[in-house]
Amino acid sequence: MAPQYAPSLRSRLPLVAFLLETIFILLFFFFVKIEQHESDSKLFIRSYAEFQDIHVMIFMGFGFLATFLVRYGFSGSGFNMLLAAMAIQWAVLMNGFLLPQRHHRRGIHISMKSVIEAELCAASALVAMGAVHGKTNPVQLLLMALVEVTGFVINQWILRTLLSADPLYSIMMLHIFGALFGVMVSWVLHREGINPKHEKEKIDRSTGLFAMFGTLFLWMFWPSFNSALVPQRLEKELKLTVIYGTYLSLAVSVVMAMSVSMLTSSTGKMNMVHIQSSALSGGVAISVAMTAVHEPWIAMTIGFCAALLSALGFQYMKDHMLFAFECHDTCGVLNMHAIPGILGWFAHLFLRLASSESTIAVRFAVYHICVFLITVCMSLVMGTATGLFLKWSFWRPQQDRKCFDDQAFWEFPNLVVRV
Repeated sequence: MAPQYAPSLRSRLPLVAFLLETIFILLFFFFVKIEQHESDSKLFIRSYAEFQDIHVMIFMGFGFLATFLVRYGFSGSGFNMLLAAMAIQWAVLMNGFLLPQRHHRRGIHISMKSVIEAELCAASALVAMGAVHGKTNPVQLLLMALVEVTGFVINQWILRTLLSADPLYSIMMLHIFGALFGVMVSWVLHREGINPKHEKEKIDRSTGLFAMFGTLFLWMFWPSFNSALVPQRLEKELKLTVIYGTYLSLAVSVVMAMSVSMLTSSTGKMNMVHIQSSALSGGVAISVAMTAVHEPWIAMTIGFCAALLSALGFQYMKDHMLFAFECHDTCGVLNMHAIPGILGWFAHLFLRLASSESTIAVRFAVYHICVFLITVCMSLVMGTATGLFLKWSFWRPQQDRKCFDDQAFWEFPNLVVRV
């Protein structure tokens, strides 16, 4: 008798994908045009190089990083590609409709800058995907990505409209928004069958190595990720400061991640999963604080603290979250993105307060806190609502025993059972 797999998605995934792509094509036909003239050739070449770096991060960095589970490599990389491709298209439209000051008044014009913005929005959706990794089917992930991108762009619109927030600052809240959004979805979709740990939620040497490739891609190109939207002409010094600061913060994070992992291990050895994620925490933290960081030692201190908190979170916090709140965070996005992002937010606040007069400092503190509270509230509310929507049995979620398993969605000719 053939083995029992997850319910077939033949009547769900193709229909949803065809419908969404048809809608996107129509919207692009009526509203989107290609920018025919960039400002100058040298600036375009630099922007394209940064776009390539971010492109590699989105599809290869996040894709390889998601292959760490033994039986979920196809789904980790494949679903990452599916979500990113769909989210980028939707983000181009959402940015054009809700953030018109970023584009021309009539229609949406695609430029290097607009595509980079769309990829950063897609990165936020991929962060959220990490929290439900292995526990959702591709239809649920597609819908989740669309809602997450919509919520993130709306959050940017609120920050820029009500608080006149800097566009660079508002978009770099993607780590906090995406992580908290994903954690709330995971909390609503919690499965009793994966307590305390699913039998297939484990890694081996080959999957750990592939995931490490993803970490290396992300680590190498993170300076471009943080600096791509910093204006080259008007703020050349700030762009260089962001690049150097991000690199130094990442370098310190690697050293601290390995040290803390070995220090907290009961066997005195390093944990590859902790290092794969905590080594990137410095880049996350500095992205939120980068406009206020002007000294190398400050960037290095932020990377030091971010890696310390992230590694300790992976060692102690993940299991306690599952036990206390019934929240299963597969990839540990709370420790990799949310906590370092919040640390960067605190660093940004303290650095600005230290360099400002009392009156200006109070006004900035109020503004800074409002930005954080709005972002957190939006992510928590939309994540909860999305989780409730995805919990509907119509989307045919896989059984508990088929979580973290590629066989639920992918063909394996060598495993076909012929009756």
